[in-house]
Amino acid sequence: MIKKILVANRGEIAMRIFRTCRVMNISTVAVYTHVDRGALHVRYAEEAYCISNSPEDTSYLKPELILSIAKKTGAAIHPGYGFLSENADFARRCEEEGVIFIGPSADIISKMGIKTEARKIMREAGLPIVPGTETPVQGIDEVKKVANEVGYPIMLKALAGGGGKGMRLVRTEEEVETALRLSQSEAGTSFGNDAVYIEKYIENPHHIEVQIMGDKYGNVVHLYERECSIQRRNQKVIEESPSPFVKEETRKKMLKVAVEACKKIGYYSAGTLEFMMDKDQNFYFLEMNTRLQVEHPVTEECTGVDLVRDMITVAAGNPLPYKQDDIQFSGAAIECRIYAEDPENNFMPSPGVITVREAPEGRNLRLDSAAYAGFEVSLHYDPMIAKLCCWGRTRASAISNMARALREYKILGIKTTIPFHQRVLKNAAFLKGEYDTTFIDTRFDKEDLKRRQNTDPTVAVIAAAVRHYEREKEAASRATTLPVVGESLWKYYGKLQMTANNY
Repeated sequence: MIKKILVANRGEIAMRIFRTCRVMNISTVAVYTHVDRGALHVRYAEEAYCISNSPEDTSYLKPELILSIAKKTGAAIHPGYGFLSENADFARRCEEEGVIFIGPSADIISKMGIKTEARKIMREAGLPIVPGTETPVQGIDEVKKVANEVGYPIMLKALAGGGGKGMRLVRTEEEVETALRLSQSEAGTSFGNDAVYIEKYIENPHHIEVQIMGDKYGNVVHLYERECSIQRRNQKVIEESPSPFVKEETRKKMLKVAVEACKKIGYYSAGTLEFMMDKDQNFYFLEMNTRLQVEHPVTEECTGVDLVRDMITVAAGNPLPYKQDDIQFSGAAIECRIYAEDPENNFMPSPGVITVREAPEGRNLRLDSAAYAGFEVSLHYDPMIAKLCCWGRTRASAISNMARALREYKILGIKTTIPFHQRVLKNAAFLKGEYDTTFIDTRFDKEDLKRRQNTDPTVAVIAAAVRHYEREKEAASRATTLPVVGESLWKYYGKLQMTANNY
């Protein structure tokens, strides 16, 4: 068994991995930059090493330095997600240096990391593929030619990345030149590779993903699917499992082909196959993420499986501790990604110091976070500061639990997406499960957030309370007897404020 693990990451995912390490009695090693020297994952780990060359150096993309720290400490490396998690060269260097990389092989990461190559491999493995190109496009003329063949609209996507970076929707030929330039520019900046490819854009699609886990002995199981269709700027903000849209017949077919495809390519460790599904339940393979997903908690809550534990077990050379029939799916779970963003201002980043943090508590609730009062949310990293996940025996129960948890969750000093999540949970389309990836643009009343801000009674409540306090103080100075205990105006306005906070 692995005795020590270095997490080549930061924030809530580093904390999440470290917590499983503690359960497994595995020693922990953190790496950090000057910006993160006070971060929770640094304080939580048993060992911590700074990887910054200067206060201005904010990068975690230092494979050789991180590898040297792992060798010095005798640790295996868990990459988390983002950063080096899908860097095939880094995984290969670990293999060459005899350091255990907690993830799939470098060859698989390499093949799945090039999206056109992944499409080709998965098509040969039997998965349906969205029409498009299997090689990078070479210029405007080729984009126009392919678009005319598959039909507009099309999606330009970065060859070597994900997370919505480098993606551009093109509806007409007139948009091609600008969209291609912007897509290549963003892809080059984000991934060091400006190559892009084309996929036919499916109108009003559902983004469905299948969680799989495999070992080095050819055993592969699925852990059911997740609905990830509520997105802004092509990035997920709310996920749930199971999908309220997918029919049981479609679910069985999709899960079966996902497992068979992963067996054919010899996949091991945790992985996710992402599919696009149209209104008629036709599904198409998009890409495979060869790492732990941000939204993995909803799967863990419904299956009782600790994906990080099993990634570590598999990396150590052990077989999976269960078979497909052993996995029992129960209830429903929803995850809200809490971002340091202003939902009233087009989700613009809201960096700064968290002055107050009151976390929700109670049954059927899970909070993955590395934030605390006094923590500074930096512009240098992803704005997600927490993941709130709630489980229920039914979808309605999970939604009720989440609504209660969001009401209790208080973060001051910065703007967060908590008000956005609260409004989504009251949206009729969401409550019915009748939503797709266009939800925020077409089904969600964004103006409602602005109305709430404009009618916020906080200022009036505070003014009334101060006025009442001054009057009470003046009356007390003239009084000759003790005041009668009763329902004061202060309490009355306090209750009004509580009502406003829960609105």
